[in-house]
Amino acid sequence: MKDASLSGADETNGRQSRYSSMLKSDLKALAISAIREHRRLLAADQAVYDEWAHASDDPSISGSVLQALQNEYISRQKKSENQQEELSEILDALGYVPDVPLENDE
Repeated sequence: MKDASLSGADETNGRQSRYSSMLKSDLKALAISAIREHRRLLAADQAVYDEWAHASDDPSISGSVLQALQNEYISRQKKSENQQEELSEILDALGYVPDVPLENDE
């Protein structure tokens, strides 16, 4: 199997990664930014999910509100999935996962 991190090729479709020509220092900065964004998206997704789960247990919440929360959660999941795919491509081009402390640890 060909190593995408070494060749810069995208394993899933055989095309050249858009990140393969970037400098490693720029890729690392981009990866750190993308990891932080992914963490923010996950936290926001969890908050929406928690709100949806709590509303589902409350008989006073209307069906339309529950549907809106469900739609919001599904929409956020799709956005997170797309961002995760981009992050994966960046990390493949970089060749490793950089250490990124939690934002409150910095």
